[in-house]
Amino acid sequence: MPTPIEIPLEGGRDHVELNQLLKLAGLCDSGGAGKAIVASGAVFVDGAVELRKTCKIRAGQTVELDGHVVQVIAGI
Repeated sequence: MPTPIEIPLEGGRDHVELNQLLKLAGLCDSGGAGKAIVASGAVFVDGAVELRKTCKIRAGQTVELDGHVVQVIAGI
């Protein structure tokens, strides 16, 4: 299993939208591409399929796509 990609929440934010998280993690080229990937049913949030493109992902949640694991962590 590959090393998880850690994405910190920055600027006092308490969440990041799922499609934008995929972009920040380098798993897609744009937020629009992220929306298409989420709509395809290929993205799992905390082990369950997530179809809401702009679902709010908070610190402590884990996102999986094609064997890649993204962990959202609290920013400093």
